[in-house]
Amino acid sequence: MAANLSFIHRFEPARAPGHAPLLLLHGTGGDETDLLPLGRMIAPDAALLSPRGKVLEGGALRFFRRLAEGVFDEEDVRRRADELTAFIAEARAAYGLAAPIAVGFSNGANIAAAVLYRDPQALAGAVLLRPMVPLPESPADLTGKEILLLSGTMDPIVPAENAERLARALSEAGAAVEHRQLPAGHGLSQADVNLASAWLAARNG
Repeated sequence: MAANLSFIHRFEPARAPGHAPLLLLHGTGGDETDLLPLGRMIAPDAALLSPRGKVLEGGALRFFRRLAEGVFDEEDVRRRADELTAFIAEARAAYGLAAPIAVGFSNGANIAAAVLYRDPQALAGAVLLRPMVPLPESPADLTGKEILLLSGTMDPIVPAENAERLARALSEAGAAVEHRQLPAGHGLSQADVNLASAWLAARNG
């Protein structure tokens, strides 16, 4: 089910009331269907909103351009983050949703972090799976935002220092950040699923 909005997307209604909707943001090479199974695993009753990134890199979909591995086109990051923020507002109006919790993996986690940097009110919180620092500036005021950041100690793409720097920047901006470093690489593990599920359940009472 999907209304005609500014991003190609999938929407699955909530199965029970009282659960924050999830904004699912795929990694490089994914699409709007990629994280739906993960969303159902970690929040079985929540509404799921899953947009498709608009940038093509060698045939792989992404949410913003990069200049090289780990080197982002910062102006494009800002533009695409603002574009995603506008889509969130559209989707909330179309589907009658509360502010969602972003669940982003890799490139999706980076665009979620960029939205938090620029317009924190767009999101109720975030689960960032293998994220990097998205922008060089400091984030906007994140007071009251809760963020779960899961990084891998054996991740060949995201240096441990980068993930730690992101957690510190979000915390210094006022967010309540839980940063867990897992014995994993860049891919997701069962530990990610378990931690995200427990974190979300605690916020849904």
